[in-house]
Amino acid sequence: MAYQALYRVWRPQRFFDVVGQEHVTTTLQNALLQKKISHAYLFSGPRGTGKTTAAKILAKAVNCENSPVSEPCNECASCRGITDGSISDVIEIDAASNNGVEEIRDIRDKVKYAPNAVKYKVYIVDEVHMLSIGAFNALLKTLEEPPRHVIFILATTEPHKIPLTIISRTQRFDFKRITPQAIVDRMKLIADETGVACEDTAMQVIARAAEGGMRDALSLLDQAISFSQDRVTVEDALTVTGAVSQDFMNRLARAVHGQDTAAALEALEELLFQGKEPSRFIEDFIYFFRDMLLHKSAPGLEESLERVLLDEDFKQLAGEVDTGRIYQIIDILNKAQQEMRWTNHPRIFLEVAIIKLCQLNSNTAGGTGSVDTTGLLQRIGELEDKLARLAENGIPAHDPAPAAAQSKPQRVNRKGFQAPAGQIKEVLKHATKPDLQAVKSKWGELLHMLVGRQMRSQAALLNEAEPVASSQEAVVIKFKYEIHCQMAMENAKFIDTAGAVLQELTGKRLQVIGVPEDQWQNIRESFINTQRSDAPAGEDQKEEDPLVAEAKKLFGDELVQIHD
Repeated sequence: MAYQALYRVWRPQRFFDVVGQEHVTTTLQNALLQKKISHAYLFSGPRGTGKTTAAKILAKAVNCENSPVSEPCNECASCRGITDGSISDVIEIDAASNNGVEEIRDIRDKVKYAPNAVKYKVYIVDEVHMLSIGAFNALLKTLEEPPRHVIFILATTEPHKIPLTIISRTQRFDFKRITPQAIVDRMKLIADETGVACEDTAMQVIARAAEGGMRDALSLLDQAISFSQDRVTVEDALTVTGAVSQDFMNRLARAVHGQDTAAALEALEELLFQGKEPSRFIEDFIYFFRDMLLHKSAPGLEESLERVLLDEDFKQLAGEVDTGRIYQIIDILNKAQQEMRWTNHPRIFLEVAIIKLCQLNSNTAGGTGSVDTTGLLQRIGELEDKLARLAENGIPAHDPAPAAAQSKPQRVNRKGFQAPAGQIKEVLKHATKPDLQAVKSKWGELLHMLVGRQMRSQAALLNEAEPVASSQEAVVIKFKYEIHCQMAMENAKFIDTAGAVLQELTGKRLQVIGVPEDQWQNIRESFINTQRSDAPAGEDQKEEDPLVAEAKKLFGDELVQIHD
């Protein structure tokens, strides 16, 4: 192939070029100069941090014709032969595909033979944690006491899977994630050498998306160069990485902080319309508030930020949001992320999470916030005086009107939302098919009017709901998801708005009662069984069965079929 990927072309050939692993390269260089080369090494760390690269550089350094040296010269026959792979004494083995006992026995049989072209025979075993237990056992003795001309270098991303008996026979070096700034510096060098125009902000986006891996960063840069026209811009980097722009994050976070549900849902809809994955976005949003929390707690540790660029808008927003509120936001987003992993409709949980964030009480969200109780205590005192005067005049203190009892918000127990079965059964006693049809015929207009009045959150809650019973005084709405029903019935503004719109459409002021789908089935069956048991004992057998009569009353004659 005429073209090679950037990470292959710019693979370091000296310890000096290995970025972000100075604690490893310095130790190896000192050992080379002092001729204290171990017989076995273990390089562990995240992907793309330079483990295999450092192993090849070490293989060249020990076999360099100018040794002992701290850096391979890359000019002698040994260095050039190891670089292009023409020297067979440096063997790279992929343990993922050669993980059996037979492959290790073959290595054990061949290590006793002296190298052909260079001083040391070097075995580089990549992804060594993939070896089977039998293969590890076959390697033990050879790894502990190999011939003097053999060096083993084991590389792995999961050191916890390697037996301790293997680790104890090696010198272990832990490679760490490369900082975003170090990745940006390396990419700037490559861009300057190759003549590629790239914005600094675009490089920062790519570096943060790489999550500490230089190989991943160069692959994304290569992809962004191919995607762009003449210059790699921030938009190109965001498109390639699938990330969300900082401006968008600031905009959505500001809508959440300002409790502007409509603006937040509009921004979310715009994001999903662009093809962004809900699961990827909610992860970025969690990291956004995580970085905000770290910035507020330790403003000087800029390198600890994972996804955020410290622009003025972010700093201003971080100063406005208190720490306690950030804790709650992260907790809600984390629970939504867990729920999204087990559903085929992650968008719904994302929308619900955004609505929850917008409805957080700013006074109680922060642990440091305080509420002014002076007016509340004064109001309680006035109510106690009124109750005392009513008791002196012989008037009961409670209001016996049934309407007041119906207007109380539905209670939620610790196990979840519990629909008011008594109220629903009372509606079913007086429910008729014409009343239900009147509400159903206006259902689409109801949703449209809510959207037109800038109440997208209310309309979103009703997307998966439908009316199932209606009388002259109330309507029962069945929700597909219990969480939607709970949010709707706990929101007094939603109940008032829905009732007002229904009054405009039907001419009747209807009380809105919500019920989850699974509870609706149980309540309806219980009501029908109760009606059947309350029928008179000596009733004529030719008379229509109460169960059938109630079914016809609820659903209409044409929809009911009677089977014996």
